[in-house]
Amino acid sequence: MPPSLHDPAPAGSHPASSHPASSHPDWDALTDRWTAQGWAEEGYPAARVDDLRRAGALSAYARIAPGQPTAALLRALKAVGAADLSLGRLFEGHVNAVQLIAAYGSSEQADALDRRLAAGELMGVWNTEPAPGMTIEPSGGDRWRLHGAKSFATGAAELDRVLITARDPDGAKRMVIVPLAGEAHRADVSGWRVRGMKGTISGLLDFEGIEVSDDALIGTAEDYEREPRFSAGAWRFCAVQLGAAEALVRYLRDHLVRTGKGSDPVQRARFAPLVVALRGAGAWVEQAAQMAEAGEADAVPMVLMARGAVEEAALATMEAAARSVGTASFFHGDPIDRITRDLGLYLRQPVPDQARDRAAAAWLECDRWPIDRWW
Repeated sequence: MPPSLHDPAPAGSHPASSHPASSHPDWDALTDRWTAQGWAEEGYPAARVDDLRRAGALSAYARIAPGQPTAALLRALKAVGAADLSLGRLFEGHVNAVQLIAAYGSSEQADALDRRLAAGELMGVWNTEPAPGMTIEPSGGDRWRLHGAKSFATGAAELDRVLITARDPDGAKRMVIVPLAGEAHRADVSGWRVRGMKGTISGLLDFEGIEVSDDALIGTAEDYEREPRFSAGAWRFCAVQLGAAEALVRYLRDHLVRTGKGSDPVQRARFAPLVVALRGAGAWVEQAAQMAEAGEADAVPMVLMARGAVEEAALATMEAAARSVGTASFFHGDPIDRITRDLGLYLRQPVPDQARDRAAAAWLECDRWPIDRWW
């Protein structure tokens, strides 16, 4: 019988974290460590996941409130994105999973979540699926049987537990937390042949026949897509992307200073707008994060507009870095090459053009900025 949400952690699975959920990881130390290591490793970032686990980062952001807790999570997401975008995608998915369980789960499920985090588990959220889609049906007693698969499943063969969506017999989309211990053979990552974000190993995982108990069902029907949390939660991956773009402009600055090209007015004219664009995008993300975690009515259009600000700033930085550094920036092992490839893929989060269109429509109706509205 497969383990339930309440089962103890498998022996020897992960060292338990010594950090309580309220602690703040030492991001300065992690950042220094990762910066020294560079961007050379493109496989699954197992060692850096272990760094997060030891630092208490996997357990620190399960319950987020507006203000300083949100600012701390924003800093964490940017720090991870600045070091490794595959790691950032994994970490953001983990934070999403634990926040969904904390928000919609029962008190017993919240207690079980704390135990899982203390055991150092890495979680994720998978919603995308091939036809005909994921379903869940009763299999007797308090048991449920899963049918179907999930695609673009980040960390497919590496996660300890995953929150998935599946349609129940009434057609409602339910959240189900599924233990993946011993299920790595179900993952097929052969199709993840990409230029960037290789370390996410976002393959396909077949759930056919896996059984879970009642306590694996999180929340009520349609909670997963409940607004504003569903759309406004995009601020988190914006923060990861922003962290990588800021790292890219730092690498570009170092190159210009080291080579003496910073004395060239053409290079300076290219560099200055990047600082403006990234600082501006950072202001959008910071405002969007606070509004999203406060559950404000205008959080969704604010986050959608922030997505566009980050995308534009990141694309401009990628182009400028290639122009300023030239051929050297395309060599394997150069951090500019790696960040550009990873960021180019990560920016293709679902329907960016539609997100900007929705934001524009909302802004035409009403200025959504929280203070000093223009109309």
